[in-house]
Amino acid sequence: MALHRGDDLDDDFMPDETVALSEDEGFGSLIGDQDDIGKLLSADEEEDAESSTERTKTFLEKKRKRREKEKERKAKESSQRIGEPPLRGVASPTMISEYLSTMQAKSFSKMSALELQDRQIPETSIMDTTTWTGSRKLDTLVVFIVQAVPSLHTRLMQKTKSFGAPTLLFLTGAALRAADVTRTLKNKTLQGEKGAGVAKLFAKHCKLEDHTSYLKKTKIGSAVGTPGRVGKLLCNSGEDVNALSVSALTHIVLDMSYHDAKQRCLLDIPETRDEVFKMVLGAPQVMERLKAGKIHIVLF
Repeated sequence: MALHRGDDLDDDFMPDETVALSEDEGFGSLIGDQDDIGKLLSADEEEDAESSTERTKTFLEKKRKRREKEKERKAKESSQRIGEPPLRGVASPTMISEYLSTMQAKSFSKMSALELQDRQIPETSIMDTTTWTGSRKLDTLVVFIVQAVPSLHTRLMQKTKSFGAPTLLFLTGAALRAADVTRTLKNKTLQGEKGAGVAKLFAKHCKLEDHTSYLKKTKIGSAVGTPGRVGKLLCNSGEDVNALSVSALTHIVLDMSYHDAKQRCLLDIPETRDEVFKMVLGAPQVMERLKAGKIHIVLF
């Protein structure tokens, strides 16, 4: 058999048209495939760019939401600090009792849970003032007492029998505020014709012995003062004992609606808080009447 090599083809050999066409199509197809690959790569790059943009938008949106939540949290903390519920008394006696217990524990940080429980203010001794829907400001104090604490209003209109024995004890955090509250409580709507006067009990411009002398010879229906001065008058010893008597006391109002320059209320200030729980509410004669249900706490 004769073997044929490429050189054995005739010099005038011409490829078949079908074969030639097949070869051209193969080359053109290759070029087309390259174009398609390029298009696919471009599409992928565009998709990657779009995906990157979406991821950036998602990240920024999550960051914005985190900032908003943090802002809301700080606003909530600030609101609670300056006297939102339960500080303004718009919560139930149960919630207020829990709040007072928490504040009391800060003042008696070295006491055991059992010791604290013995000093805890009974929930039954906390007035429920949730029926009051108005604001708790000085200009609404009179109406607040008349409508939300009618039992106190009734007693304030009655004649006082003993010297230095108020029915109402109003505790506030500043001398200037005490003076303003005193003027408000002198309202005839509260006192009527028989009601007694209102005592101002704070250290500014008045010595302790002057207050003691005043209380021993004056019949008062209400006493307004700072916890420090009121506490000293309750805890006096010797001949000055019981200068400020609790024999007729039925209500103690904690002024939670007043705030100092740092937006702190009565129980936010460590020194004032200690005076409230150690010297006033913690005074043996006061605690005894609180546990017996003879004195009620009101948050204003």
